[in-house]
Amino acid sequence: MTTFTVSTASTQDISVQATAGQSLMEALRDNGFEDIQAFCGGGCSCATCHVVVNPDWFAKLPPVSDDEQDLLESIEGRLATSRLACQIPLCDELEGMAIMIPPAV
Repeated sequence: MTTFTVSTASTQDISVQATAGQSLMEALRDNGFEDIQAFCGGGCSCATCHVVVNPDWFAKLPPVSDDEQDLLESIEGRLATSRLACQIPLCDELEGMAIMIPPAV
Protein backbone atom coordinates (compact mmCIF):
# COMPACT_ATOMS: atom_id res chain seq x y z
CA MET A 1 0.00 0.00 0.00
CA THR A 2 1.03 3.55 -0.71
CA THR A 3 -0.43 6.44 1.26
CA PHE A 4 -0.57 9.98 -0.10
CA THR A 5 -2.28 13.22 0.88
CA VAL A 6 -4.76 15.10 -1.30
CA SER A 7 -5.96 18.68 -0.98
CA THR A 8 -8.82 20.10 -3.05
CA ALA A 9 -10.57 23.44 -3.29
CA SER A 10 -13.27 22.20 -0.90
CA THR A 11 -11.23 20.01 1.47
CA GLN A 12 -7.84 19.93 3.07
CA ASP A 13 -5.40 17.07 3.53
CA ILE A 14 -7.28 13.85 2.97
CA SER A 15 -5.11 10.77 3.45
CA VAL A 16 -5.60 8.13 0.75
CA GLN A 17 -4.32 4.57 0.65
CA ALA A 18 -3.78 2.92 -2.71
CA THR A 19 -2.29 -0.23 -4.12
CA ALA A 20 1.26 0.10 -5.40
CA GLY A 21 1.24 -0.21 -9.18
CA GLN A 22 -2.02 1.70 -9.56
CA SER A 23 -1.83 5.03 -11.31
CA LEU A 24 -2.50 8.09 -9.19
CA MET A 25 -5.54 8.75 -11.40
CA GLU A 26 -6.99 5.30 -10.67
CA ALA A 27 -6.43 5.73 -6.93
CA LEU A 28 -8.12 9.15 -6.95
CA ARG A 29 -11.07 7.89 -8.97
CA ASP A 30 -11.43 4.77 -6.81
CA ASN A 31 -11.48 6.94 -3.68
CA GLY A 32 -14.31 9.16 -4.89
CA PHE A 33 -12.48 12.30 -5.97
CA GLU A 34 -15.05 13.60 -8.45
CA ASP A 35 -12.81 16.50 -9.52
CA ILE A 36 -10.73 13.93 -11.41
CA GLN A 37 -12.85 13.25 -14.48
CA ALA A 38 -10.31 11.10 -16.35
CA PHE A 39 -12.41 11.03 -19.51
CA CYS A 40 -9.80 9.05 -21.46
CA GLY A 41 -9.47 6.43 -18.73
CA GLY A 42 -5.75 6.91 -18.33
CA GLY A 43 -4.70 7.06 -21.97
CA CYS A 44 -2.88 10.41 -21.67
CA SER A 45 -5.17 12.03 -24.19
CA CYS A 46 -7.47 14.43 -22.34
CA ALA A 47 -5.76 16.23 -19.39
CA THR A 48 -8.86 15.87 -17.15
CA CYS A 49 -6.74 14.26 -14.42
CA HIS A 50 -4.54 17.33 -13.87
CA VAL A 51 -2.98 17.50 -10.41
CA VAL A 52 -0.36 19.71 -8.82
CA VAL A 53 2.38 17.81 -7.03
CA ASN A 54 4.02 19.24 -3.94
CA PRO A 55 7.46 20.53 -5.05
CA ASP A 56 9.21 18.28 -2.51
CA TRP A 57 7.85 15.24 -4.40
CA PHE A 58 7.98 16.44 -7.99
CA ALA A 59 11.58 15.33 -8.67
CA LYS A 60 10.76 11.80 -7.45
CA LEU A 61 8.25 11.26 -10.27
CA PRO A 62 8.99 9.67 -13.63
CA PRO A 63 9.93 12.18 -16.35
CA VAL A 64 7.19 13.88 -18.34
CA SER A 65 6.66 12.25 -21.74
CA ASP A 66 6.24 14.31 -24.90
CA ASP A 67 2.52 13.41 -25.03
CA GLU A 68 1.99 14.49 -21.43
CA GLN A 69 3.95 17.70 -22.03
CA ASP A 70 1.70 18.57 -25.00
CA LEU A 71 -1.42 18.11 -22.86
CA LEU A 72 0.02 20.01 -19.90
CA GLU A 73 0.74 22.97 -22.17
CA SER A 74 -2.97 23.15 -23.01
CA ILE A 75 -4.07 23.50 -19.36
CA GLU A 76 -5.12 26.96 -18.24
CA GLY A 77 -3.69 27.59 -14.79
CA ARG A 78 -0.88 25.07 -15.16
CA LEU A 79 1.83 25.33 -12.52
CA ALA A 80 5.47 24.30 -12.59
CA THR A 81 4.68 21.06 -10.73
CA SER A 82 1.54 20.17 -12.71
CA ARG A 83 1.25 16.57 -13.89
CA LEU A 84 -1.39 14.24 -15.26
CA ALA A 85 -2.35 11.74 -12.57
CA CYS A 86 -2.69 8.97 -15.16
CA GLN A 87 1.04 9.22 -15.80
CA ILE A 88 2.13 8.74 -12.18
CA PRO A 89 2.47 5.09 -11.13
CA LEU A 90 2.24 4.73 -7.37
CA CYS A 91 5.11 2.96 -5.65
CA ASP A 92 6.71 2.68 -2.22
CA GLU A 93 9.05 5.57 -3.03
CA LEU A 94 6.02 7.90 -3.21
CA GLU A 95 4.81 7.00 0.29
CA GLY A 96 3.66 10.26 1.90
CA MET A 97 3.46 12.26 -1.37
CA ALA A 98 1.26 15.36 -1.26
CA ILE A 99 -0.81 16.58 -4.19
CA MET A 100 -3.50 19.15 -4.85
CA ILE A 101 -6.43 18.80 -7.21
CA PRO A 102 -6.82 22.32 -8.61
CA PRO A 103 -10.29 23.79 -9.05
CA ALA A 104 -11.78 23.45 -12.51
CA VAL A 105 -11.18 26.55 -14.59
